[in-house]
Amino acid sequence: MNIGDVADKTSLPAKTIRYYEDIKLVKPSRAANGYRDYADADIHRLAFIQRSRSLGFTIEECRLLLSLYEDKDRASADVKTLALEKIEEIDRKVKELQSLKSTLKSLADHCHGDDRPECPIIDDIAGELGR
Repeated sequence: MNIGDVADKTSLPAKTIRYYEDIKLVKPSRAANGYRDYADADIHRLAFIQRSRSLGFTIEECRLLLSLYEDKDRASADVKTLALEKIEEIDRKVKELQSLKSTLKSLADHCHGDDRPECPIIDDIAGELGR
């Protein structure tokens, strides 16, 4: 199957598929004419990577997940540990985003939003609040 067909089946851009090949996440065979020839296993692998990425896993974490997926003797505890670590990372990011939201809300609440040039939002970004 050619890269265009794979892109259609996986909803991944061809550029992303080529990138995944460049970094050795997928290794399609080559046809006699030198074109990539993707098998069903490659499509499944790309779908696995896409789902992993959509869950927030990095490329290196995807590489680890793939190795665990392919290891039929794996311990599910290894997979669970990776998932729990990702949850902790997401929780940290959520807290950071909540803090950013709170800061921006406070700044917006203190901005008159009228024709005057004074703006606490700009002042804060410029580091001028409290001077």
